[in-house]
Amino acid sequence: MKNKKFNRREFMTALAAGAGTVLLGNATSVMGQVKPRFSTDPFQTVSLGRSGIKTTLIGMGTGFNGYNRSSNITRAGKSAAETVIRYAYEKGIRFFDCADTYGTHPYTKDALKDFPRESYVLGTKIWLGQGGLPETERPGANITVDRFRKELNTDYIDLVQIHCMTAPDWKEQYKKHLEILENLKAKKVIRAHGVSVHSLEAMETSINPWIDVVHVRINPYGENMDRKDPSEVTGVIERLHKSGKGVIGMKLIGGGKFKTDTEKIEKSLKYVLSLGTVDMIIVGFEFPGQIDNYTGKMEKVLCDLN
Repeated sequence: MKNKKFNRREFMTALAAGAGTVLLGNATSVMGQVKPRFSTDPFQTVSLGRSGIKTTLIGMGTGFNGYNRSSNITRAGKSAAETVIRYAYEKGIRFFDCADTYGTHPYTKDALKDFPRESYVLGTKIWLGQGGLPETERPGANITVDRFRKELNTDYIDLVQIHCMTAPDWKEQYKKHLEILENLKAKKVIRAHGVSVHSLEAMETSINPWIDVVHVRINPYGENMDRKDPSEVTGVIERLHKSGKGVIGMKLIGGGKFKTDTEKIEKSLKYVLSLGTVDMIIVGFEFPGQIDNYTGKMEKVLCDLN
C-alpha cells in the first residue's frame, strides 16, 4: 500500500483525533518536509505579530487556577511564588503573564525587581465581567491600568488585554475601555492591547484592527477549548495570524487536565508548535522543577520538528 500524503491541516486533524501509529507515522513524515518556523531553543526570541513586542517562545503564566486575586502560586505563599517567578527569569523566560484576577502583580514585581525592566515583557489583563474580583465596581481602563502600574512598580506595561471574552459583541460591549486603552498606547503607557478569548465567536470578533495580541486556547485534544474539534479553532487562529495579530497559545495541557501525562504534553507541544500560526506559548508554572521539565520537553519537540 502506498503511503498517503497529508497536508498540514490533515496532519493536525489526525493528531487531534488520536490517530493510530501508521497514520501518525505518515503524517509526521509529511510534516518533516515543511520548513520549521522555530529553532530548537525554547527561549528563542519571537515577535508577537505586528505589535512590536519581542519576547521568548515560552512564557510563564502566573494564574493557574486563578480567580478572585488568587492562584495556585499565591496560595503557596509569597516566598514560593517569588521563587518560581524568579527562577523562570533565571532559566531564560522573558514573558510573564499576569491578570487582576490572579493577584500576582505584587509577587511578580518583587521577584523581578533585581532585573532590568527592559529585559522582560509584562502582560496583564483587565477583568470586566461579574464576579471574579472582590469589588463589584469596574472603573475605566485608565484607572485600572494606573493601579496595575503601581502594583507592578513600572512606568509602562507591555501588554494589557481584556480578560476572558466570550460574547461575540465584546467589541461593542466594551467600546469605552477599548478607546481608553488605545489612548494609553498612544501615550506609551502601554505598548500593546488585545483580549484573551474563551469562545470561538469572541475569537472571530478578534480579527479586527484594534487587536494587537490575542490569547487563544489550543491543544490537540479539545480540552478546555472553544470547540471540541481543534480543527474548528485552528482555522480562526490562522486568520488571526495572517491579519498580523500576535497569537499566544494557552491551555496546552487542557487547563491542567493532563499536566502529569508526559505523552499528551509532548503531543500537545508538537501540535501547537507545528501550526505555524501561534507566536508563543504560556504555561502556568507552579514550581521550579516544572519549568525544567517543560523546557526540556519543548527542546525535545523542537529538535524533532527540525
